Amino acid sequence: MKLDINKIIQARLDSDQFFAEESKKTQIYLHHTAGGGNAVAVSQYWNSNDTRIATAFVIGENGNIVQCFSSKHWAYHLGIDSEDFVKNGAKYQNLNKLSVGIEVCNWGPLKLRNGKYYNYVNGVVKPENVTTLETPFKGTKYWYKYSDVQIESLRQLVEYLCETYDIPKTYRSEIWAIDKEAFKGTPGIYTHNSVRKDKSDMYPDPKVIEMLKNL
Repeated sequence: MKLDINKIIQARLDSDQFFAEESKKTQIYLHHTAGGGNAVAVSQYWNSNDTRIATAFVIGENGNIVQCFSSKHWAYHLGIDSEDFVKNGAKYQNLNKLSVGIEVCNWGPLKLRNGKYYNYVNGVVKPENVTTLETPFKGTKYWYKYSDVQIESLRQLVEYLCETYDIPKTYRSEIWAIDKEAFKGTPGIYTHNSVRKDKSDMYPDPKVIEMLKNL
């Protein structure tokens, strides 16, 4: 199924919360919010401060796609600077500007204590909302589940963006850790892990990997 752009929910940020500057888009970065499932609430939170940190799209736990600003424009979403490029043997370029960011609403890593799963704010997570990885990712085995409808919405959106901006869909397993190709500006689909060792979004959910392989 193709993306129906008419079903995208508009929760636009104020004009001073992003940069209304058009640029060629060569990369897509996948993030998760480390928070609750309401995508509109994420946009409202970003609009409440003056950091200009945001992504063009947020996907709620119910699969709704929320748009915060045009994908032609940009905001800060990677948190990297010139030193990161030097460390990775690449010439600095503003990847925030050259990429489209997508946030997926998700609590991220979980801890198992006394038979119950907890997120990082000590909220109890139902077992049916837990993904258990065979191999721990960044030291964690239990993660909040990306819902099936989220993954399908992500597939449709990524496919649409790749076709719109002529971004390669080829899956690369390197995107779950620091990826020098990301710093080089190599066109493609990446995760926040690709440019930040201290981040764990998105995590390598087998269903997400399978989706990316089949784009």
